Amino acid sequence: MAHVQALWHNRRGRIGGVLLLLLVGVVFLLYRGLRGETSEALYAEVQSGTFDVRVVVQGELEAQNSADITGPSDLMRSRHFKITEVQIKDLVPEGTLVDSGDYVASLDKGALSNLLKTLADDVEKAEQQLLKVQLDTTLTLRELRNSLQNTEYELTEKQLILEQSKYEPPATIRQAELSLEKCERSLRQAQENYKLKTLQFRSTVREAQLNLEKVLRQQAELNTMLDRFTIYAPKRGMVIYAKEWSGKKRKVGSAISPWEPNVATLPDLSNMVSKTYVNEIDISRVRVGLGVEMGVDAFPERRYRGTVAEVANVGEQIAGSDAKVFEVLIHVDAQDSILRPAMTTSNAIVVYHKDSARYAPIECVYANDSLSFVYLASGLRQQVKTGASNDWAVEILDGVEVGARLYLSTPPDADAFPWSFLKKE
Repeated sequence: MAHVQALWHNRRGRIGGVLLLLLVGVVFLLYRGLRGETSEALYAEVQSGTFDVRVVVQGELEAQNSADITGPSDLMRSRHFKITEVQIKDLVPEGTLVDSGDYVASLDKGALSNLLKTLADDVEKAEQQLLKVQLDTTLTLRELRNSLQNTEYELTEKQLILEQSKYEPPATIRQAELSLEKCERSLRQAQENYKLKTLQFRSTVREAQLNLEKVLRQQAELNTMLDRFTIYAPKRGMVIYAKEWSGKKRKVGSAISPWEPNVATLPDLSNMVSKTYVNEIDISRVRVGLGVEMGVDAFPERRYRGTVAEVANVGEQIAGSDAKVFEVLIHVDAQDSILRPAMTTSNAIVVYHKDSARYAPIECVYANDSLSFVYLASGLRQQVKTGASNDWAVEILDGVEVGARLYLSTPPDADAFPWSFLKKE
């Protein structure tokens, strides 16, 4: 039994040794293979042809010109009543084609129901007040006129008494004269009082009339506003929902205010622009008139040409970041019926273009302080003069010719490469 176990252990030891040798051999072969691959240097040739530098940004399509569809913002700012916001109760689907005068949306009139009832009560009160003032005026002036007539009758009586007393003693005559003078004074006072009361009541009636006219105007203005709570299209076009200050689109339940009255827009789809934002590092290279290669995310197979139409002078802060961006509007040079506002675009702004240029992969060009150089396959470290660069290549202005083979990575013995400098001009 011990002999069998010894044989088993010897055999297991030989098997383990063979496996270990096989493993070492595989590792050695892999190591040699890897060394063989890395030892073969990779080269790239200096090319010639069209050379472009692009600033790539995302954007969003919008119409350059559009007609706004708004609520009654002018009436909502009325001095007679304050309405801070009104909710959208109904709204046609976005993308609906409408003609001038077609229904677009309606606003919630419930917010004004209490105000409308209050104004109706104010109108009734003003009418009753005017009627009361008119009745009081009529009655009071009638009493004053009667009193004036009685005073006139009394004056006539006093005059007759004076005439009849001319044969009476002087004292009696004097008494009749005093009585007549007193009656004349009372008549003059009554006449003056009647004139003043007439003016006073005219003013009171006019005040009541003005108050009634005021509340009637308010009521008419509110009814006009309510009529305009049903919103119609001002012209023919496609309905595109307006955006709120937060960037969200309007929808049923959204609130409009005198400061944000837009419900929707009718864009001019024949004249589209892409609104983009370029970072402050690249904005100095972007100017009006530059060409743009455009794509629309919704239709990746379509390509368009564009032109930079406007570059903002003042930057904007990105929320949650210290970076600043500048708004750039890119005009879409072609018309296409499939383009719609709010579609996302990819825009390559061509900030540099050269029809015939020498260039090499960016990996081939190295920099040492202000000195640029390349490693030639011939074994030289050649100084070069570079121009513009993009994400993958650098323009070579001087130092190497088209077709020159350059190392794509630093050679293992780079320090042994002798320098070749450009001739000073």
